[in-house]
Amino acid sequence: MQLTILKAASAIVFGALISAAACAQQVGKPAPAFDLPSTTTPNLRLVDLKGRVVLVDFWASWCAPCKQSFPWMNEMQAKYGPQGLTIIGVNVDKKREDADKFLAGTPAKFAVAFDTTGKVAQSYQPKGMPTSFLIGADGVVRNVHVGFRDSDRDDLELELAAALAAATRK
Repeated sequence: MQLTILKAASAIVFGALISAAACAQQVGKPAPAFDLPSTTTPNLRLVDLKGRVVLVDFWASWCAPCKQSFPWMNEMQAKYGPQGLTIIGVNVDKKREDADKFLAGTPAKFAVAFDTTGKVAQSYQPKGMPTSFLIGADGVVRNVHVGFRDSDRDDLELELAAALAAATRK
């Protein structure tokens, strides 16, 4: 009897894990739409960027690796923006003031949106801070990257360049 209960409980837990993984944003699937307040426009909508390569980067004010990733994203926006790249930093802090303090010390030269309710993060399900989703010009997620280390820079830039090259071939 105890073994049967244990097997049933294990099956329920395993099923829940599989369901959660299936709901998580996956490579090869369309990126979830969003409409968020922003530093650049009253509302930033992913649908308005159709045809562009978009890097959606989830970050928080307390995130140490985020401070390292911002200068890299500034550099990538300047370098590849004219070729069709748009970088959007989606802040997940509950209080906008926390994000504003972070941005005062670590400026963003790319669009920043504010997900104070967590609804957009819930649809993307970032696994850590920062987590970036590279979305092709077709609106499909090409890559998901968790965290940021200086050693990631070259590989991440190659992924951006490949997405931009794919967009120009179409």
